[in-house]
Amino acid sequence: MFSIDELKFDDNGLIPAIVVDALSKKVLTLAYMNRESLKLTMEKQLTCFWSRSRQQLWVKGETSGNYQHVVSITADCDGDALVIAVEKDGPACHLGTDSCFMNLLWQSETLNEYSLDGLMDLLKGRKEQLPEGSYTTYLFQKGLDKILKKVGEESTEVIIAGKAEDKKETIYEIADLTYHVLVLMTQLGISLEDVRLELKRRHVIDHKVKQEKMAGDNMK
Repeated sequence: MFSIDELKFDDNGLIPAIVVDALSKKVLTLAYMNRESLKLTMEKQLTCFWSRSRQQLWVKGETSGNYQHVVSITADCDGDALVIAVEKDGPACHLGTDSCFMNLLWQSETLNEYSLDGLMDLLKGRKEQLPEGSYTTYLFQKGLDKILKKVGEESTEVIIAGKAEDKKETIYEIADLTYHVLVLMTQLGISLEDVRLELKRRHVIDHKVKQEKMAGDNMK
């Protein structure tokens, strides 16, 4: 386990801390910590930074309520930068946005960044704008019953491909099913965050049940 004493703070006693969402892995913000704020972060399990402009400690969320609950803190190979994974109570940026990193400076025309979050944003845009010629627009215009029918059809295709043990076809059909499930989620106002939190809740319950079972076995 790495220790604070092994970290390399700069001449001002600071170390950069990149904060990421523990669930989505999205980069939320870049802030700075000194030794004291880092210790407080670990003690409180809430991000605490050093404000270079105000020259004082500040706990993220102490005024806004948008606390960041720390899941893990990892130092880089040189020990002069930190990545802090958090579960957040609200927007990370003081402007009210989910992340401070929202101003696209440059993007490759040949290499496209892909993520389920990005696809969900695209689907939301389709639902709001309903551009002509889009299959997604067609689904939203037809409504919930059509979307549910497609989810059912694609589920059947996954079962058929899986039963045939055709890996390539199963992957293809799972992708189709995933897309239509995301359309359904968009139609019903369900976010990826909602699903992540539900999976996390089940993971916690499963872990607790496993521990209780192990404890029971040890008593036998």
